[in-house]
Amino acid sequence: MPDPALDAFLDRLRADRAAYRLPPRLHEQVRDWVRSVLALLFPHAAPDATGCDPARVRDEYDAVCATLERLVASLTDDRTHAATVTATWAATLPATRDRLFADADATWRMDPAATSVDEVIVAYPGFLAIACHRLAHPLYSLRVPIVPRLVTEWAHERTGIDLHPGAVIGERFAIDHGTGIVVGETATIGDDVRLYQGVTLGALRVEKSMAAAKRHPTIEDGVVIYANATILGGDTVIGARSVIGGNSWLTRSVAAGSFVPGGQRDERAERP
Repeated sequence: MPDPALDAFLDRLRADRAAYRLPPRLHEQVRDWVRSVLALLFPHAAPDATGCDPARVRDEYDAVCATLERLVASLTDDRTHAATVTATWAATLPATRDRLFADADATWRMDPAATSVDEVIVAYPGFLAIACHRLAHPLYSLRVPIVPRLVTEWAHERTGIDLHPGAVIGERFAIDHGTGIVVGETATIGDDVRLYQGVTLGALRVEKSMAAAKRHPTIEDGVVIYANATILGGDTVIGARSVIGGNSWLTRSVAAGSFVPGGQRDERAERP
């Protein structure tokens, strides 16, 4: 028996598909690309540990670049721009690899449960989240649509750690446990910073009109932020070498070297 309402609904679905312009299965394509980049950079992720022939490594590098160029071109409809973006991103890979090994070493040094840097690279969700962020951030800076967010969201799905690709993160970044961490788009994190599970570096107000504003805090060098601390606001600066106790709530800046006891709020910050 004809069902006009169902027919109208199916017509709407068909129209949506006809108007859709993103590449098919984009999420899966980006996921597979990230895995191939990690396999290129780390023998820990390589499908074949014996694959160290120079020609093979070059083939893997070329395949990573070709896939990225194809993805960018499919989203921008501009092959020349896609080639430029890919070349610029590829030029960051040597430094990215070095930074990631330094991140893994920092995690190993700060975590007594870590038995080796290899264990951090293979098993630690925090390292995977950091790796995906460091791959995605240059693409975000180059204004590549959608791909940077899909890279970090794949890590989010795998780890429960949400690092926006726009956040600026310094050297030797370490995440312990990590589940529930949220770092917003305009957050700035200095060198030698340590975050524990449940930390939020968020916006004090969530309004679309603030899209171009700095909405998330600045964390200076050497800061340690313990579990479930929440730090909000684009004007909030956590001074260098400060320690923020677990379950703290901050919407105001604290001076360098401050200690915020666990469970305390803005005005309770104190110097050690």
